[in-house]
Amino acid sequence: MRFIIMHKTNAHWEAGAIPTPDLIGRVGGLLGQLAKAGALLAGEGLRPSSEGVRLTFSSGTKSVTNGPFERGNELPAAFSIVRTGSLDEAVEWASRQAAVLGDGEVDIRPVTEPWDIGIGSRPPEITTRRYMVLRKATEATEAGIAPSSAQRAELARLVEETASENMHVATVTMRPSARGRRYKNSTNGVSVVDGPFTESKELIGGYVVVSAESLDAAGRWAAQYIDVVQADEVDLRELE
Repeated sequence: MRFIIMHKTNAHWEAGAIPTPDLIGRVGGLLGQLAKAGALLAGEGLRPSSEGVRLTFSSGTKSVTNGPFERGNELPAAFSIVRTGSLDEAVEWASRQAAVLGDGEVDIRPVTEPWDIGIGSRPPEITTRRYMVLRKATEATEAGIAPSSAQRAELARLVEETASENMHVATVTMRPSARGRRYKNSTNGVSVVDGPFTESKELIGGYVVVSAESLDAAGRWAAQYIDVVQADEVDLRELE
């Protein structure tokens, strides 16, 4: 089974703070443990929302709001990582996806690269950037209602076409939050709440995707993760 462990951002990281060498070392250590256990499948951090845009699709119209984002419904349903030459190209990809899936809210933010946080320099041959295209949860996704067969076929064509252009990198779809857990940090320690999550007001700061035999097994990684990244809140969600 695959699970995603997502930590929430805060004002410190939204202001563009650079992680300390100690934090980078601790995160690297956890990733090393995950890799050694054969559990690490993917992991990324995200840039502040001031570097992104929020798209709202409603009744065939699209509105674009530049970041930073106001907090609203921040519960994710799925995301794709795309590699494009600009933010505008990522918006175009998200618009094609929305033409298939219909109304909804989508946040686009750059993925953090090593040179964004002072680890080396950007190689001169790299002229593109990775972006997360995150689609928010709806009543339908939280009820476990999947796209129709026609929608799935159209999405598969979009992925195939753009993957062949080295644009689409990956897509992750989450099962309803009723099958997840939320970990909250406080002065009294870490508390755990089972889903569903009636609200989620904080933006994602980063994530790891892990392979685990069960929610409990993934939860043991989540408990380490929240301690290592020193986050206020972490969500653990099962993936399709």
